[in-house]
Amino acid sequence: MQITLNDEQTACPEAVTLQALLEQQGLLKPGIALAVNEAIVPRSQWSEHVLQDGDNVLLFQVIAGG
Repeated sequence: MQITLNDEQTACPEAVTLQALLEQQGLLKPGIALAVNEAIVPRSQWSEHVLQDGDNVLLFQVIAGG
């Protein structure tokens, strides 16, 4: 299965969750957020959200401002 992760084509196993993908890629760190197909996915749903072929995943660092 192919997805786009931060604008790069990435091969991943079928039925992989967001959390599993981040663990496999070494990207599961505090202070990150992500969107799938331009929709924010809450961290509480990462272990349940199964990616589909062609999904676009954008990972970004959360920055506090004021």
